[in-house]
Amino acid sequence: MEIEKQLEVFWRGAAEIISEEELVQKLKKDRPLRIKLGVDPSAPDLHLGHTVPLRKLKQLQDIGHQIIFLIGDFTGRIGDPSGRSETRRQLSEAEIMKNAETYVDQVFKILDREKTIVDYNSRWLSPLTFADVIKLASKTTVARMLERDDFSRRYREGRAIGMHEFMYPLMQGFDSIALEADVEIGGTDQKFNLLMGRNLQREVGQEAQICLTLPILVGLDGVNKMSKSLANHIGIYDPPAEMYGKIMSLADELMIQYYELVTNVPLEEIQEIKTGLAGGKLHPRDVKMRLAREIVTLFHGGEAAQRAEESFAAVFRRGDLPEEMPEIAIPAVELENDKIWVVRLLVFLGLAKSNSEARRLITQGGVTIAGNKIDDVGMNIVPEAGMIVQVGKRRFVKIKE
Repeated sequence: MEIEKQLEVFWRGAAEIISEEELVQKLKKDRPLRIKLGVDPSAPDLHLGHTVPLRKLKQLQDIGHQIIFLIGDFTGRIGDPSGRSETRRQLSEAEIMKNAETYVDQVFKILDREKTIVDYNSRWLSPLTFADVIKLASKTTVARMLERDDFSRRYREGRAIGMHEFMYPLMQGFDSIALEADVEIGGTDQKFNLLMGRNLQREVGQEAQICLTLPILVGLDGVNKMSKSLANHIGIYDPPAEMYGKIMSLADELMIQYYELVTNVPLEEIQEIKTGLAGGKLHPRDVKMRLAREIVTLFHGGEAAQRAEESFAAVFRRGDLPEEMPEIAIPAVELENDKIWVVRLLVFLGLAKSNSEARRLITQGGVTIAGNKIDDVGMNIVPEAGMIVQVGKRRFVKIKE
């Protein structure tokens, strides 16, 4: 492919390329570039936010470049401090390897298994001696580390910064040396770590990697980075109807970002959608329904997307109940005189994460049980088989015997 066309692929959805001029020089060598994405397996399931860099890898894989999916089984024991206001809990080796197994399965929903190198950074980080680590640490300074926004903020606020956290960007940079990476991809919050790899490669006489950063996908709350811990995420293994419903709850102003970062819709067509929305020629609901179809199709196929859309239309336009919903039995141990406190019921059914969230949902009028809206947080419920508990517009649970 011509270099100009390749640059269009590199730039799609990208926030920054450091630097485009150097990237052009690498492309002129007319060989596949070694493109690296490192991921620490800190949780077992991937969500749409994780797929943004994976989709960029796939785009570059499709034009002939060598993709390296690097699992940070060693760096994961520390945890990336990027964007953190406090030190992460360190995961055990067993936790990391269990998560890593699921990551490998999930990434191949996007990447071509036959054309992807999967590696683990324990392969070169574990054998380092203490002398090797000291030599690596000498390549940068404390002042340079404190240039990072997260570290400088924590330092000003008197929050603890572990010495091991300073080692994280050095280890990520060492990964680039070990892999002889031409390009490293990461979110905008990874810029410091990516640049560290670039600097360390120069220190050892390697050609410096290109740093390609991507925007952070905003979650369903419309404010924060998509995160499972913030419950604003869309999991790639979410059932089709749930995934479709979550996307339909997305704020209108986020639709274009999702089209650019999470779908295969051509950029020219996305621009037409953007223009149509701005000029009032396209209805936001219709644009969002297409977005939901596109994303569900990517992970579950076209038939599943069609069924999810039909289910959504039935539930939300006609007020029907979904054909499928979780069914959960209430064990006797949860009952007192055959009743259960409504707050406890919501938590037990997984419709609220805590008693306080359950109370909030009830006081806001978001809870319906057996067709009746619940507004009393002190109510006790007699659970019966077939009773449907609904929270908001999208979440249903049927009680079974």
